[in-house]
Amino acid sequence: MTIAIARISDAPLDAAAHLAAVEQPWVGAVTSFIGTVRAQDPEAAGPVVALEYSAHPDAEATLHNIAMSAIGDRRAIVAVSHRVGRLAVGDAAVVIAVGTAHRGDAFTICRDVIEEIKRSLPVWKKQWTDDGEALWKGIGG
Repeated sequence: MTIAIARISDAPLDAAAHLAAVEQPWVGAVTSFIGTVRAQDPEAAGPVVALEYSAHPDAEATLHNIAMSAIGDRRAIVAVSHRVGRLAVGDAAVVIAVGTAHRGDAFTICRDVIEEIKRSLPVWKKQWTDDGEALWKGIGG
């Protein structure tokens, strides 16, 4: 099992770089997930115009551990990043690429990584709406 990328970054995320990072001769299946900022949220009073992410200093180590745990004892390679800072609608907030020998493991690991990120990665977001209102959301939110 290998973690090619486990990064918290204030720079735009590059999905192609994540896909390239999981290319290996033994890989027969690659899955990916890109989580983007959307303009609608049922909890928001109006259209969302931006998200502002902040992370605990241990977030990158936690992200690495999340990926390792999702892999378990399977042969896989994972590249995962979460962005911090202010993001506009359409910007990528999370990028995950998983390479495995077979598709079943690739899908499972990718899903497990994003679900655990949502549950336990110490990253918080402030959601801005078009009327200037802000709503903080924490881990799991």
